[in-house]
Amino acid sequence: MSRTRKGAHPQPQTTEQPPPPPKDNGPIEVLVFGSINMDYITYLNELPKPGETLQAMYREQCFGGKGANQCMAAAKLGANCALIAKLGQDDLGSIYYEYLQQMGINTDYVEQLEGVETGIAQINVDDNAENTIVVLPGANQRLNSKDVSAAKKLFKTAKVLLCQLETNHKAVLCALKLFKGVSILNAAPAMKDMPPELIQAASILCVNEVEAAQLTDREDIKTLQDAKAAAGELLEKGAQSVIITMGALGAVHLSQSDPKYCIHCPAAPVRYLADTSGAGDAFLGSLAYHILRFPNLNPESHIYAANICAAYSVGHRGTQPSFPGSEIAQDDLCHIYPNFCVIPEETEEEATLRKKQETEAAKAKETETAAKPEAAPAPVAAATPEPEPTPAPVAVAEEPPTAAAPVPAPALVPTPNPILAASPEQAPMRGSIATPRTSSNQTAQPKRVSLDTREVAATMPAARVAQRATEVAAAMVSSQATQRTKEVTAHVVPGRIMHKPRKVQVQKRPIPNRK
Repeated sequence: MSRTRKGAHPQPQTTEQPPPPPKDNGPIEVLVFGSINMDYITYLNELPKPGETLQAMYREQCFGGKGANQCMAAAKLGANCALIAKLGQDDLGSIYYEYLQQMGINTDYVEQLEGVETGIAQINVDDNAENTIVVLPGANQRLNSKDVSAAKKLFKTAKVLLCQLETNHKAVLCALKLFKGVSILNAAPAMKDMPPELIQAASILCVNEVEAAQLTDREDIKTLQDAKAAAGELLEKGAQSVIITMGALGAVHLSQSDPKYCIHCPAAPVRYLADTSGAGDAFLGSLAYHILRFPNLNPESHIYAANICAAYSVGHRGTQPSFPGSEIAQDDLCHIYPNFCVIPEETEEEATLRKKQETEAAKAKETETAAKPEAAPAPVAAATPEPEPTPAPVAVAEEPPTAAAPVPAPALVPTPNPILAASPEQAPMRGSIATPRTSSNQTAQPKRVSLDTREVAATMPAARVAQRATEVAAAMVSSQATQRTKEVTAHVVPGRIMHKPRKVQVQKRPIPNRK
């Protein structure tokens, strides 16, 4: 199926279901022995990687399961279909059973089992319409050979049989051996060690490129020549006719009747790519329908008609809602003859180039594997040496301390008032603080430290400092005791007096600091 457009998901839209056909349409034409699942489809921008959590755009609940899907695809085109399957006796099973009856599917051999859940499938779809599917089989595992024996009447009257591998493989083999018409085996999910009896029992073995690679033990199938080689290998294993679907590349067909010619059936054009989750089932149901209606046409015509129905399906969202109805079948799709071509034999140059590419890919894979660091072994804990015993401390007799001379208490030296300095040269500058520094071997010398980072060094004899301090202290005591006045003297700036001294009567309130 060619893909001509990719992009964001379309807005949710409902696909109109065709009116249900009458319940009694005559003898059964297409018999499906397979699975029934309830599909939960989640739409995302991209598929999650291992360990990654993504936020979904929206989710849908649809009727699904490969067996029910293929049965519904053939029924919507106009075939009279019957389904042999198992459901759980739960809400999902009851809803599904009623739906099958409304759509005109013969449900005489669809059984609901107690204590078993209906099968569930989780489908993730990304912006490119690619999908991943995880199936919880549930009641589908209970389908067995007894169910085949119970429906012998249907096996005798039906013209086409459809089987898959989502159910018990022994029961599938029993159904294929009992049926005498055209049987189609959809080997999905693929088995790496598929029993040869299954491959040989079906009239047509239909797989996609991924499943064909698994059945033939190949890494992948990318070209038509790869598909041709895989189909030839499946013929060697006993298949009567092989169809390999390849998405946008269409499909290839090879049969035992003419094993030299592998026919390529091109894909039908796709206007909009919405969801590929139901394309394979639409292809198989349509293939069964066109084999039923046009048994005398060549297989390539049946395959191309199925390609058209699959292309219609990928342009619509969902599984069963995306399948085309009888209006598509009325166009006589089998009478559309595209350019079928025989896949040519691989030339020596192409074979050499292919082998070279395979060798390079294998080497690259080995290099990538070797480049991955191996897990380091767990470190062995080294034995920790025992610490040497610490010797007990030996008591040493200390000499009695020598009687030291008593340290005299420091004499309180009153700090001279810088405002009453004897001369401008000895007065500190405005904003300076005098801090005396004394030591045992040095005479105390005041040091002026400027608040604005300037330092003014001045020296004054110790005797002069003591004399001036005594005079200032005596004057302050005398003034407070007798007159209770205080002389406020203006700040002295070197070389200049700001204003004359004046007397201020001291009141009981505190005197503000004037500067």
